[in-house]
Amino acid sequence: MVARAIMFQGTGSDVGKSLIVAGLARALTLRGLKVAPFKPQNMSNNAAVTADGGEIGRAQALQARAARLAPSVHMNPVLLKPQSEVGSQVVVQGRVIGNAKAGAYQAMKPQLMGAVLDSFARLAAEADIVLVEGAGSASEINLRVGDIANMGFARATNVPVVLIGDIDRGGVIASLAGTKAVLASDDAAMIVGFLVNKFRGDPALFASGMSDIAARTGWAPLGLVPHFRDAERLPAEDALGLPAARAGNGDRPKVLVLAYPRISNFDEFDPLRLEDGIDLRFLRPGEPIPGDAAIVILPGSKATIADLTALRETGWDIDLAAHVRRGGRVLGICGGYQMLGQTISDPDGREGPAGTFPGLGLLDVATTLTSDKALREVKGVLADGATKFRGYEMHIGETTGTDAKRPFLRFEDGRNDGAIDASGRVAGCYVHGLFADDHLRAQWLASLGADSAVPDYDADVETTLDKLAAHLERHVAVDRILQFAREPAGDIT
Repeated sequence: MVARAIMFQGTGSDVGKSLIVAGLARALTLRGLKVAPFKPQNMSNNAAVTADGGEIGRAQALQARAARLAPSVHMNPVLLKPQSEVGSQVVVQGRVIGNAKAGAYQAMKPQLMGAVLDSFARLAAEADIVLVEGAGSASEINLRVGDIANMGFARATNVPVVLIGDIDRGGVIASLAGTKAVLASDDAAMIVGFLVNKFRGDPALFASGMSDIAARTGWAPLGLVPHFRDAERLPAEDALGLPAARAGNGDRPKVLVLAYPRISNFDEFDPLRLEDGIDLRFLRPGEPIPGDAAIVILPGSKATIADLTALRETGWDIDLAAHVRRGGRVLGICGGYQMLGQTISDPDGREGPAGTFPGLGLLDVATTLTSDKALREVKGVLADGATKFRGYEMHIGETTGTDAKRPFLRFEDGRNDGAIDASGRVAGCYVHGLFADDHLRAQWLASLGADSAVPDYDADVETTLDKLAAHLERHVAVDRILQFAREPAGDIT
């Protein structure tokens, strides 16, 4: 038996496709259906490790959680991770196959359709319904040839499409009706209905808008979805979702994350973002590091050397040196850990021109970028030997040096990770996801003089997904969407 499927495309990026698919995945799961999320192609530096040692977009991992499934590489068979001059890293069914610039990737796409259809078929064979998420905008007709992410996939599988527009950014009537106008007739015929997302105010004021869109397009109006205010409690998909600082936290310890251009895996700070006891801020290039910062975090990066250059160009290296002289703390994670060392060597030119580049010199370690990529979930204890942690590795490179003899983490298998300087105020490690551990996070906050207000982060995510499901059940014609869903056609094997 093959599952029914329906696809959700958007009039643009960040219109809420990922969130709506996650909410519907939880809603349909609560109805007793076995749901599988699927995104043929994703572009994001927020990635998750799967149980079989692959990686997929973090949004698909959240959708899997909403469907109460373990994340699988087949839920996101093509993942593009933007880098620097070398373009994007291309990950197919969880494994890196190389790098490609935009033009080269366009030529590569038709070759990737086989992997996309293979993964889709695997999910469809084991589910009642597959919820497919498109990428970017359905109206990018300049990218239509060889498309695997939107109408190219829908047409190849004969999966019907629901189009999502974002009223919060304005012009939603033109966005939806305009998509119908620019699409080829055969592509437009795949769209069966539309949703208007992120509405604020009195729904009666947009009733005529919904009717007008339906009249202009011939598509069924499937829901006017009010803004879901708890969306901030769920991981954002990409850097467009980097949160602004909360108001009114000026007297609390400042925890600053440097949001350099190619920041990756920033969703690992979500548990800290929900804590009221600290003032968590993502600093953009051009914003100075304030002198009263309690700790500065250098997060992961998809292009460590390029982001290190960007860090220097914005003057953060000078700010960091002054911060350390004042007795401030610094934590580097993954690429941020590599930046803290004396040098970063890229002998094979994996991130750009081959060579050795000076680091920030705040840790006495050196990194060599290697061909092997570590992708695994890990557990262990902090260097104190008492505080347990869990997280995941997702990196290339080996880091060694004097400060690495004072490791930050000790894994269950006996390996050490990370380094701490002699003062104990500068540290780094390769492991992501540490702050999701409630006990570790509470201890870390206590070291800053703050108390934890989120005693169970996992439970908070589950509660939020349930609220999102209830929100969509109230405002979306879920039964009608199920009626539109159908078994895919064509050769999906």
